Amino acid sequence: MKTIQKMFEHLHWANQNILERLQNVEIGEQQVKLFSHILNAEQIWLARLQGMDTSQMPVWSDGDITVCAKLIKQNEENFKTFFAKIANTDLDTLITYTNSNGKKFMISIRDILTHVALHGQYHRGQINSRLRVDGNDPVNIDYITFVR
Repeated sequence: MKTIQKMFEHLHWANQNILERLQNVEIGEQQVKLFSHILNAEQIWLARLQGMDTSQMPVWSDGDITVCAKLIKQNEENFKTFFAKIANTDLDTLITYTNSNGKKFMISIRDILTHVALHGQYHRGQINSRLRVDGNDPVNIDYITFVR
């Protein structure tokens, strides 16, 4: 459980660092769309973990940087609340959910949480790549930088 929680501390730190960079440079539509997708996905997966219907929640949205800033705070608070309620023994509990295409799946809480952390890092890498192409410095969001 400690490792997963540490991954989420990194996730929130990395989201905040990406947000700060995007607020301070001229950005393209794709960067905000990718960032919004990360934050929407975090909300969707948390809702699934709580047994909620996510069929009407947007996976992709046009979003704007102000909305992203609000979502970061909401997601951080909501995941902290979630972690406060579960025990290490809950991590192997299977969750059933329906994806955005209407297909049902069953997967453990541990695998969902791992996916959320890795999914965001993947897309933050894409944002960094686009920042570089646009002539901006990428954000160092490496885990090792976070833990130093």
